[in-house]
Amino acid sequence: MPRRKIEPTGRIAPARQAAFRILERVATTSAHSDDLLRAPEVDALSAQDRALATTLVLGTLRWQLALDATIRPLLARSAAQLKPEVAAALRMGAYQLLHLDRVPAHAVIHDSVELIKQGRERGASGLVNAVLRKIATSGPAATAPRLTAPHEIAEAFAHPAWIVERWARTYGIAAAEAISRWDQEPARATLRLTEPQATIPGVELEPGAFLRDARRLLSGDVGRSEALRTGRIRIQDEASQLVAELAAAVAPNAQSVILAERLPEAQITAVDISRKRLEAMQRVLPPQASPGLHCEVADAAKLQFQPRFDLILCDVPCSGTGTIQRNPEIRLRLTELDLTRHQERQIAILQSALAGLAPGGALVYSTCSLEPEENEAVIEKIMKKIEGMTLRPIRPLLDRLAQNIVTAAGRELLNSAVQGPFLRTIPGIHACDGFFAAVYERF
Repeated sequence: MPRRKIEPTGRIAPARQAAFRILERVATTSAHSDDLLRAPEVDALSAQDRALATTLVLGTLRWQLALDATIRPLLARSAAQLKPEVAAALRMGAYQLLHLDRVPAHAVIHDSVELIKQGRERGASGLVNAVLRKIATSGPAATAPRLTAPHEIAEAFAHPAWIVERWARTYGIAAAEAISRWDQEPARATLRLTEPQATIPGVELEPGAFLRDARRLLSGDVGRSEALRTGRIRIQDEASQLVAELAAAVAPNAQSVILAERLPEAQITAVDISRKRLEAMQRVLPPQASPGLHCEVADAAKLQFQPRFDLILCDVPCSGTGTIQRNPEIRLRLTELDLTRHQERQIAILQSALAGLAPGGALVYSTCSLEPEENEAVIEKIMKKIEGMTLRPIRPLLDRLAQNIVTAAGRELLNSAVQGPFLRTIPGIHACDGFFAAVYERF
């Protein structure tokens, strides 16, 4: 679908127009909401409109399955037959009517109808008007009753039933509910202070959950702050920060940006198949980052590594189910078959990376997935394939970090994130994304 320029008019609120176009693109292409919300046309909006557009896009995607269940009975024909424009207008309108009590219903319905009138599906404006008026008279969404089964959790928190059933089997029903509930909350930005005393005018922060240099955003806009532009702060989830800190702790004498911060004398090679991601990483490097950092665009699964690296951080592509709160469309796109496909690639990348590990070296394997196929199963299969490797326990590494990286309260919290030799953070339990980490050593 060709990308259309957002041109706010006086008849439609700019935030709603921007959000509508983004939702349409997410539904019809492989584009990610996070990338689209950082596009120039959204950045050109006022701070208030950017915030509302973000709320509308992410809120609609988070609740899409439940919104569809509300809309479907009100249609004279199957919801599957709705054109993407019409579906996007109905979903976004229904989200505002059911979940945003400060938004006037008449403004929601007016803008939703006008969005359709200005598009290709003008004939559906009457349908959009009728359906949203029925939803407006039904009142806000009811509070969910006590939930005791995976299908009840899935319905209450707009998740696919198969995902919640998996979480219930793996982590228990209480954790499955905690994860699902967490995914529905607006994601709060977490920052990393590359300068511990960095301040941001007009922004209120609080300490992170477990890392000394992490801060959670309470209020304000960091997106255009000088501190972000100059690299004194960086937006990064705390679990992601922790994995990179673990890697640095494995090799005290040796995520690439944090490694560059902690190990300024090290020679670091960052490999990614995407030039765009490497360039984005280089843009956020602080001024004091390692001068020995070298970036290489390549497929890590096909590289012929030589056994020369003392430390490897293997952050593999995955399903991302630990990040659904900030990437809500994952739940709408992922299938169980995808997990097998991800595992095959993860094993290929990990096997290739381990070939580059020098004797006595360590490799940190990491995903942002909650699924065993992408984590413990990968570790188990690799251990059977490759000799001369052992798994290093995580707990002593966290104890080392507790000396000056992890706070005392954070160390207590992370006790529940240690499972055997592995680290696993669980959204809704650890107040961060869901990450998995394991540490290999070559002997």
